[in-house]
Amino acid sequence: MIRSIFVFLHRLVGLAMTGFLIVVALSGSLLAFNTELERVFAPQLFAAPQQGVAPLDLATLAERAQAIVPDRRVGSVLYAEPDQVLVNFAHPIDRATGKPGPVTGFDQLFLDPWTGQELGRRTRGDISEGLVNLMPFIYKLHWTLVLGTLGSFTLGIVAIAWTIDCFVGFYLTLPNSLGGFFRRWKTAWLVKWRGGTYRVNFDLHRASGLWLWPMLFVFAWSSVLFNMKPVYFWVTEKIFDYQSPMVILKEVMARGVNDAPALDWRAARANGKRLAAELAKERGFRIVAPLGLAYSSMGGVYSYEIRTDRDVFERSPKGGGTVIAFDGNDGSLVRLRLPTGEHAGNTVESWLYALHMTRVFGRPFQIFVCALGLFVTLLSVTGVYIWLKKRRARKLSTNRSAVRSNGKELRLESDASNPAATGHSR
Repeated sequence: MIRSIFVFLHRLVGLAMTGFLIVVALSGSLLAFNTELERVFAPQLFAAPQQGVAPLDLATLAERAQAIVPDRRVGSVLYAEPDQVLVNFAHPIDRATGKPGPVTGFDQLFLDPWTGQELGRRTRGDISEGLVNLMPFIYKLHWTLVLGTLGSFTLGIVAIAWTIDCFVGFYLTLPNSLGGFFRRWKTAWLVKWRGGTYRVNFDLHRASGLWLWPMLFVFAWSSVLFNMKPVYFWVTEKIFDYQSPMVILKEVMARGVNDAPALDWRAARANGKRLAAELAKERGFRIVAPLGLAYSSMGGVYSYEIRTDRDVFERSPKGGGTVIAFDGNDGSLVRLRLPTGEHAGNTVESWLYALHMTRVFGRPFQIFVCALGLFVTLLSVTGVYIWLKKRRARKLSTNRSAVRSNGKELRLESDASNPAATGHSR
């Protein structure tokens, strides 16, 4: 009875998720090589390498960006790649509501790390701008289905359902009884290639789900992290020692708004560098390189991002570095965020980010994640095929039963109308 319920749930949830998973999986396969494909479709956003020449410091780059776009306020400067600097602009604060408003026009500016000259600009994800936005558009499709908040929420629901279904699907591969458990379960891990079309599809669906189960779960649960944060935060806080970003954000926001910090970019860089050296000595981590510098008027804090030996990401940061937040007026430390080594839940979260975004284990893992997207598509397609075959078989069985039932009724009616057949002849 319980198994029948789980079979029904697995079938129902799987069918509901199919279209979404195929879109997310195929786009994810491309995003595994996001930077590499960006270099193909938007080569103008990357500078010509200058071997042996140190890049400009973050403060100088922020000043160059501000000079290029004087009518906006630079919000952050990031060494996005060794040959690319990404500049984002601050959202204007609505004085009536106290909340940040939208950035109109382009929202990304790219600079040459060695000269500070502009490489290009774009409105991230706007495919009407051409190939320069192809990969950001695919990322937008992967994250929000290009439907904004509605799409993100929808994929959050799908991610929760996928996470739960990982356990349901695993349970359904287990034998019904304990007798000869491992001998019987072994068949679930294998594909009988000489079987019929249905058998091969069924075995592919079951076996690939088993072999890839750990990574399927990682990607399902990390998708909850990206698209349904309240659920992720709640579960993580229940299981691990965890410092929620929402708690940190509320603490920073409570500091109020400061549009005109006393520290300029140059003073902020110097202060961040000083704090980094002091904290490294105090907390026992090693500084590898600076990554980014940002200022948020909501809270009035600078964020100095650095690569350290506590980081998980092996290449371009985009969310995985050590961050030092300090006051924009007096430079006092507000908070240090280490990606690993302090709170178990935050360490797990850093790994979820790194695995989902293929920032670890080099090229082999990128290839694996690309292939995983294809396997998720395979799981979805074979699942639909199995459902169609079983549905057709059930319909055929129902029709045959109806035919037999109708035939029996016809015989009974015929016997009833034939007195000789019933032994009531006069």
